[in-house]
Amino acid sequence: MSQSMTINLKIWRQASGAADGGFVAYTVENVLPEMSFLEMLDLLNEQLALKGEAAVEFDSDCREGICGTCGLVIKGTAHGPHAATTTCEVRMRHFHDGETITVEPFRAKPFPILKDLVVDRTAFDRIQQKGGFITANVGSAPDGNAVPIPKTDADKAMDAASCIGCGACVAACPNASASLFVSAKISQLSYLPQGQVERGRRALAMVTQMDAEEFGDCSNHGECEAVCPKEVSIENIARMRREFIKGAFGK
Repeated sequence: MSQSMTINLKIWRQASGAADGGFVAYTVENVLPEMSFLEMLDLLNEQLALKGEAAVEFDSDCREGICGTCGLVIKGTAHGPHAATTTCEVRMRHFHDGETITVEPFRAKPFPILKDLVVDRTAFDRIQQKGGFITANVGSAPDGNAVPIPKTDADKAMDAASCIGCGACVAACPNASASLFVSAKISQLSYLPQGQVERGRRALAMVTQMDAEEFGDCSNHGECEAVCPKEVSIENIARMRREFIKGAFGK
């Protein structure tokens, strides 16, 4: 049987968006190395419940590294210290017995804190909604080879589409820029024939909404790419800028 650990936590607690927040220290015992980081937080909440104290609020859904809702800042890094990994995929075996771990929410003006470690990321939803739909004929599904697409374009479209919209790029950026997220959503369709009809309008609308949500501008720090759990490339940001300029000139 794996030897259990004791983990010291400094967790950001905040009753609501309007309340003041601060770090609170906790000690979690009987943490198994094979536990995920979220399972360790579940264990903490069980211990708090037994004491009659309020549980620590945090988001999670799939717990399989697919949805990204689990995003936390662990030891100063969005999603934790391991590359290409969501918070729910972080295992406690990567920490040491007696180690102190700081846990914070994603911090950005467009991501207001709702409670504790939970932030409101609906700004991303509004940006994506501005992108609208693609023009396509309804009916039965066409043959997969009916519209030839160069493999390089298909690969780049798929790489961009792997973005799960977790917001780690925003949390890591010193400007709180959403450029990596927005560029991925623009690029995934601009590479494909099906996305050509609304191509210019889509880029204009999504970038305009990104600015309206008060995300910062990209200044090429590259932190977004470094923390992205799906390793989305910042090459997409350059493509977004080209698409925006083309859309502005009606091309």
